[in-house]
Amino acid sequence: MSQQPSIVLTPFARTRLFPRTPRGNTIQDCTAEQFERHLNEHAPLKVLDGYAPFCKLHVHRNWTTTRCLTVPITADNRQQLRSAYEARSSAELPVLVRWFEGVQAPVANYLLPILYSRAQLEKEGEPIEADWGVVGCLYTAEPEEIPMAPITMLRNALGVEEGGSGVALDRQAYRRAVAFWDANANWRP
Repeated sequence: MSQQPSIVLTPFARTRLFPRTPRGNTIQDCTAEQFERHLNEHAPLKVLDGYAPFCKLHVHRNWTTTRCLTVPITADNRQQLRSAYEARSSAELPVLVRWFEGVQAPVANYLLPILYSRAQLEKEGEPIEADWGVVGCLYTAEPEEIPMAPITMLRNALGVEEGGSGVALDRQAYRRAVAFWDANANWRP
């Protein structure tokens, strides 16, 4: 019997998924420590390949009341879209983002932690002691990955100096992401 690889939350993911001031669009009903423990104690339903060899997504049934990450854009809610230039951290340059205000997504059926290998995180200046580090999490209705935001793909292509991973842009994946994000948006309470 093989042992399950060890998983830790990276500081980047910890501040985004478990902010000091809890928000309705982050992980609900558990602490960062409980989330990390759950990932280490429960095997995923399946493992998806990420956008690069160092990236995997573990599919877990949602054990919380965390809501889906995105909401479809409709004629009824389009007027509730907002946008602004924002940075994910003080080290990154702001980019244009958009989200819904006054719209609430349904409870997600699945949580998909996004994992980077120890070697990749060391390359990005974020060394960990575990085999894998959580860099984000998708909250979805289906047990599948939603496309990475186009700006994240561009940031990754810019390299680790600009907060990315150094993976070249895949034009086909980028076009699929644009099609998804043109029809969907994140939401904020």
